Amino acid sequence: MLPALLETMRPHQWVKNLLVLAPLAFAHKLTESESVVTSLMAFTIFCMLSSSIYVLNDVADRRADAAHPVKRNRPIASGRLSVVVALVAFVVLAGAAVGWSAMLGSTEVGGPFWIWPVAYFALNLGYSFWLKRIVIVDCLCIALGFQIRVHSGAVAIGVRSSSWILLCTFFGALFLAFCKRREEVERVADSAAPTRATMRDYDLPFLDQLIAPLAALTILCYALYTVDQKSVELHGEDLKFTVPFVVFGVFRYLFLVHKRGEGADPARLLFRDFQLVLSGVLWAVAAWIALANKG
Repeated sequence: MLPALLETMRPHQWVKNLLVLAPLAFAHKLTESESVVTSLMAFTIFCMLSSSIYVLNDVADRRADAAHPVKRNRPIASGRLSVVVALVAFVVLAGAAVGWSAMLGSTEVGGPFWIWPVAYFALNLGYSFWLKRIVIVDCLCIALGFQIRVHSGAVAIGVRSSSWILLCTFFGALFLAFCKRREEVERVADSAAPTRATMRDYDLPFLDQLIAPLAALTILCYALYTVDQKSVELHGEDLKFTVPFVVFGVFRYLFLVHKRGEGADPARLLFRDFQLVLSGVLWAVAAWIALANKG
């Protein structure tokens, strides 16, 4: 039972919550122990919340998942994990996360921290039971969830969120969400029972029209962030040298989606493709050097 529950919690998806730690690095607070501990607590809270949502989603989608060629192997859809146990796990994870978030207090810049985990939780509840059935809105909800993660990380340590980073996060997450929908459309094209109601409204030409400009917007917002006057004052002028790695990462992801039919699980793909991993490592090294030089 425990392995099945852990699988349902999707720990590999916790990588998405690393965005909570982004403000810690870009606010030059990596050497402040209090800020590091607070950020790690915020990261853990979002891991618990996201896992609780995954559990609830699998409970709500168990019948549709059972008809999917891949998702039917999930613990709840396959019967390896009972609905009762899953719901108990959902209540424990969500309750503990919300309670813990209330203990983090508030900061002068962002106000009470708990507002944002609760907003993330409410958004995902709405997504699970209603919003995921509305075309385009389903992907907008995913992107907003990523924005909330970044902003929450900033609020936790009392710094202001960069508007450019919030926009870059939004467009990047929306790009990944529509790429995922594209893969789902391809996979269930010959199925009589699509796993999502929105699959009846999406098609490949329409999704391709959305994906292309979102890729450009993601790159543009990040590039503008690196040369923005406030960013230069805070980080120095060297951050712009990280832009090529972001460009390559986005284009490599497009290649994998269009030429190899991947993109169903961005969290796994980002760590499975060697070139994506390498571009991410090189970006991190370049960003660290840029921030260190300014410090």
